[in-house]
Amino acid sequence: AIVTVALALGVQRMIKRNAIVRKLQAVETLGCATVICSDKTGTLTKNEMMVRAAWAGGARYQVTGDGYSPKGDFMHVASGQAVRPLEEPGLVKALRSASVCSNAHLVDGGGGGTRRGSKAKGAKAGGWAVKGDPTEGALIVAATKAGLGPDELRKQMRRLMEIPFESERRRMSVIGRAEEGAVELHLKGAPDTVLELSTHIFLDGKVQPLTQALREQILAENDWMAGQALRVLGVAYRPLPGEWSGAHELTPDQASERYEQELVFLGLFGMIDPPRPEVKKAVAAASRAGIRTVMITGDHPATALAVARELGITGPEGRAVTGRELNAMSDDDLIEAVKTVKVFARVSPQHKLRIVRAFKSLGEIVAMTGDGVNDAPAVKEADIGVAMGRTGTDVTKEASAMVLSDDNFATIVAAVEEGRGIYDNIRKFIRYLLSCNTGEVLTMFLGALMRLPLPLLPIQILFVNLVTDGLPALALGIEPPEPDVMRRPPRRPDEGVFARRLGIKILGRGLLIGLGTISAFIVGAMTATMTPGLLPLQDPVVLERARTMALATLVCAQLIHVFDCRSERRNIFENGLFGNPWLVGAVASSLTALLLAIYWTPLSAIFGTVALTGRDWLVVLAFASIGEILVAVRRFLMFGRPMRVRQSTDEA
Repeated sequence: AIVTVALALGVQRMIKRNAIVRKLQAVETLGCATVICSDKTGTLTKNEMMVRAAWAGGARYQVTGDGYSPKGDFMHVASGQAVRPLEEPGLVKALRSASVCSNAHLVDGGGGGTRRGSKAKGAKAGGWAVKGDPTEGALIVAATKAGLGPDELRKQMRRLMEIPFESERRRMSVIGRAEEGAVELHLKGAPDTVLELSTHIFLDGKVQPLTQALREQILAENDWMAGQALRVLGVAYRPLPGEWSGAHELTPDQASERYEQELVFLGLFGMIDPPRPEVKKAVAAASRAGIRTVMITGDHPATALAVARELGITGPEGRAVTGRELNAMSDDDLIEAVKTVKVFARVSPQHKLRIVRAFKSLGEIVAMTGDGVNDAPAVKEADIGVAMGRTGTDVTKEASAMVLSDDNFATIVAAVEEGRGIYDNIRKFIRYLLSCNTGEVLTMFLGALMRLPLPLLPIQILFVNLVTDGLPALALGIEPPEPDVMRRPPRRPDEGVFARRLGIKILGRGLLIGLGTISAFIVGAMTATMTPGLLPLQDPVVLERARTMALATLVCAQLIHVFDCRSERRNIFENGLFGNPWLVGAVASSLTALLLAIYWTPLSAIFGTVALTGRDWLVVLAFASIGEILVAVRRFLMFGRPMRVRQSTDEA
């Protein structure tokens, strides 16, 4: 029952930190995690895209502005001068195509400007926001800055068909009919994919054949943008004169095969997606905890590496393995690669599944994030599947063990910390309950072995269990994680709950509690008559006093021990007494119950107790604290100073 309650309380704490646990066993698995495989966009970064650079018509442009506000300028990089976008034919066509091939809408939280649909999530009073995909939103904002209102463009281009984006295709296209009746296909996607499908380019105000030299120029521009940590998209279009008749009966796959070819390349857009400020600290915390962070993204390798280096995922010499390279790798080659590689770029969901299996074959405990439908197999295969709460699909959430309500990588690390803390708390109250019950068993066993009357009556044993096994144990279950919990290596998944000498600690402290209790019983009988060596336990008055002292000693010993159980690495003095207010309250209530059972006549008659004197309490406290004193002395003799926080297991 205590384990279940501790897990439930821990899950509630995780919810407050934006981690929703769907499978309770994931809480225990989190403490063993050795690898976190994370998406980049929206998890490691803010997922607030903003176009910063553009290449169209053979010219590079810098785009200014802030956030989703449609205010900003286009600067011609070569001349350093601001330009009028509507006077740049190549730029206008690229922006027009990108805007038409988008489903996002720009929303003005202040009540004016471009508005479409209901208020977007995140739109604040007086501010702008995007309803829809942030990448498409960034393109809409850039077009609006240039004077190309998306609503007007969509009115001019009546949509006939959409061929949706898929991870395998790495592109999306829209077929529409312009006001003059011409049918056109507009496509955006990964630059290399768009380039492969293109045979012409719009350059110097006209359509020209796409030569090898121009292809290399475009790829070089793509690499430059990616090296600036920009996410790059390519755009293209294709006129479809006389080819659309009856095409509305085609499926998207059939339309893709027929029309997504012989494109006219229009340009590139480089978007910045700034890293979340808290992620760098989270990556460092995971590293200190012995957990590797691996980035898996569909972005360009240079973009992925730039962001990974900024976040500390990989160093200056780190490299990225692409999906194309993964296709050429055997399973054995991939297993060798995942030992050192921390960045995978241009990957598909199938690659994610292979990466997870490679890590698991090495004995790693893997957490894998995902949001799309096709990510579900990899998420389900991982030891800890993590779905995105905001952008994730229902299919991925159903396959996951945990959902991030804020889509934030730092939340995964926080969940690992909570998971380790919950497992520690389970060990703490197992240690507490079993050592205390061992002490009770030994008390009765030693009394029988010494042929003494019962040291405790049955109702007194029930009273001990009532006041010590309930609230104090529950309070241990909500103990906050220890300061060094994220400076320890992950525990082994096959580690037993009694590992790291926990069984020895339980038996040792139980023996001390039992010896202290039976000693208080004997001393209580001796001091009742002040006759050394004489135990007049046949006298009911003496026997009641001895039992009362044994009862008080047993309860106090357990309540002292509960503070020692707050940590396996630090002693009661280093922990402090007030770090867990719930535990202080639980101990106070248990002591109050003990005093009432001893000094309140109606209860003392029920429990067979008598009032104790101040001298009796000195004896009780001496025997109750003997265990803690001996442990402190042993630690001092072994270490010569109070025990400090250690990364290794406490040997005391």
